[in-house]
Amino acid sequence: MNNPDTTRRDEIAAGLTEVERRIAAACAAAGRARQEVTLVAVTKTYPASDVRLLSALGVAHVGENRDQEAAPKARECAGLPLTWHFVGQIQTNKARSVVSYADVVHSVDRPRLAEALSRAAAGAGRRVTCLLQVALDDDPGRGGVVPSGVAALAEAVAASEGLVLGGVMAVAPLGGDPGRAFARLAEISADLRTDHPEATVISAGMSGDLDHAIAHGSTLVRVGTALLGRRKPFVR
Repeated sequence: MNNPDTTRRDEIAAGLTEVERRIAAACAAAGRARQEVTLVAVTKTYPASDVRLLSALGVAHVGENRDQEAAPKARECAGLPLTWHFVGQIQTNKARSVVSYADVVHSVDRPRLAEALSRAAAGAGRRVTCLLQVALDDDPGRGGVVPSGVAALAEAVAASEGLVLGGVMAVAPLGGDPGRAFARLAEISADLRTDHPEATVISAGMSGDLDHAIAHGSTLVRVGTALLGRRKPFVR
């Protein structure tokens, strides 16, 4: 009888090999070095045991999108050499909890959230890297600051205690051309770097469109399904 832990490790290892192959191929096609792109394994709905297996396989960055799941999972995996990314929408009353474990927050889209994160980070003696989530469509439910509001929000984040302006993040519009969306994000990133040259991160690309994102300058891809497979929702 197979050891279920061994079987799951083999599944994740196979997924990681294929995702790495895709990232390397996309980098080669774009004339970019593989080390220019960081893989963030999005572990939402997957148990802490999967995070431990990913870490053992050499993955150093993991992402979560719900604080009520992420906070206990981060505590369970506190001894692992991981950088934690929060990639979902954040209510301001969750800022303190998110800041307690997240090293990078991808979804800063309004000054009020930046203020809440700053208070929490300063109070905890932490420095949190913030990415500005940019809305590339007209769906307010997906979050994001409109492109015309990026500059003002960037100034607010850059001036906030405990926060570091890292760059931008976006999700390709549903049913749209991801290449066109990510090309627009690259333009927004270039404009941002005019005043904030240190804000070099472009978080773009998921399981279905990471190739397009890398072609347009993504430095960080957020991959869940292609890496970990389709699983039942994780319930604590």
